[in-house]
Amino acid sequence: MQTQGASAPQRRPQATRDKLQMIQITEESTLSEHKDHKQEEAFRVIDRRPFTAEGELRKEVVEQEEREAKREAAKAPVVPTEAAKTAATPVPADTPKRLPAFENLVRMLGSNAAMVLGAYADPRTGQPVIDPEAAHELIDMLDALHEKTKGNLAPEEDNMLLDLLGKLKMTYLEINQAVAAEAAKAKAKARP
Repeated sequence: MQTQGASAPQRRPQATRDKLQMIQITEESTLSEHKDHKQEEAFRVIDRRPFTAEGELRKEVVEQEEREAKREAAKAPVVPTEAAKTAATPVPADTPKRLPAFENLVRMLGSNAAMVLGAYADPRTGQPVIDPEAAHELIDMLDALHEKTKGNLAPEEDNMLLDLLGKLKMTYLEINQAVAAEAAKAKAKARP
């Protein structure tokens, strides 16, 4: 009797061979389906350029622009014709020009007002000078200057004057409150 050795081919039963063949076919079909699915997912090219090769606008772009224009028209309120005319009126060509002399005058009055509000120290004593009455007069002068020149100033000059007046008035109020508080403290100390 011969024994089956390593050199003799082993035979599998028919049912086992059929099962192996079935598994192999299933794996191959699954792999091919997976490859097809991956190929579909891999790249999707969408041409988003607004023009065709001939240089014309694409149909989708025109449609999109029309939809956006309709949305914007629905959002925007209807402006009456008179208001539209006044809003579209350009700035007159005869806008006043800046004058360095006027700006220097405003700066001089402003720095004098700031000086008597304590912004600068007295060169002799080194102490700040606080004179609310003088500051009030200088602020009133700047106010009168603004009122009398209204409409005749360049926009930069008007802005500079308004800005300076606002700062000086705020400082004046703060100084007056501080002076009043000091006076109240002095009165309280005087009364035992």
